[in-house]
Amino acid sequence: MLPWTRAPRTPRARRTLAALLLAVAAVATPTAAAAAATPTAATVTSHGWNDYSCKPSAAHPRPVVLVHGTFGNSIDNWLVLAPYLVNRGYCVYSLDYGQLPGVPVFNGLGPVDKSAGQLASFVDKVLAATGAGKADLVGHSQGGMMPNYYLKFLGGAAKVNAMIGLAPDNHGTTLLGLTKLLPYFPGAADLLNANTPGLADQVAGSPFITKLNSVPDTVPGVHYTVIATRYDEVVTPYRTQFLDGPDVHNVLLQDLCPVDLSEHVAIGTVDRIAYHEVANALDPAHASPTTCASAVG
Repeated sequence: MLPWTRAPRTPRARRTLAALLLAVAAVATPTAAAAAATPTAATVTSHGWNDYSCKPSAAHPRPVVLVHGTFGNSIDNWLVLAPYLVNRGYCVYSLDYGQLPGVPVFNGLGPVDKSAGQLASFVDKVLAATGAGKADLVGHSQGGMMPNYYLKFLGGAAKVNAMIGLAPDNHGTTLLGLTKLLPYFPGAADLLNANTPGLADQVAGSPFITKLNSVPDTVPGVHYTVIATRYDEVVTPYRTQFLDGPDVHNVLLQDLCPVDLSEHVAIGTVDRIAYHEVANALDPAHASPTTCASAVG
């Protein structure tokens, strides 16, 4: 599927940042009625994935763990990619992480290092259920960056074969420079830290990002793939998504299909050209060229 159009960029940065902060405040303090009326991802049954009776095949010997992005959850982020991989014979699993008390559906808002600990526990659960020695990870946005903390600092490299990031903020983000305006809004940084530490952690130059990048981008033994789009309006500049290392494949979506206009959300949730490249990274021995025609594959 090709998202042929993308959301227009907001022309007034200050107004956009103010709207973002208001949204953060609203998300962090939902009403009890809204919380009761909105189903959480845990109450939604996924079809074809999160099947703990699935046993990896000889063709696909490792389970695939999908890691959602900020404001995402284990179901909504993967309604297209999870079935795409299941139909290709993979055992596929997804987790919820970074939950805040009283905030339904919208996850990935808690401290990123704590979220990495949740991922570590989930990978252990998947490996125990499937009997596999290692898993492959596919993450979108924060979900493509946060596992790097797991790999670097929590021993994850011994349990992961491949790390594939779709629009990951591996070196933080300036949000098109909006974060540079924080000093002009008294209390804005405190609001981000208090209500949504998972957002604050992703700002370029934050203590979390500084620690994450205090060591080399990659860990020996893990195969890395980063898939980015030049139209990313969230993780900016988009080239900061790319990793440096001896076993890294950095991919710009428009180099594969120049007419693909996917932005930050679309590349992780609906773009089958990006998904074809994910499939190549999961099974490089049987990779095929990714082109615009991959959208119908």
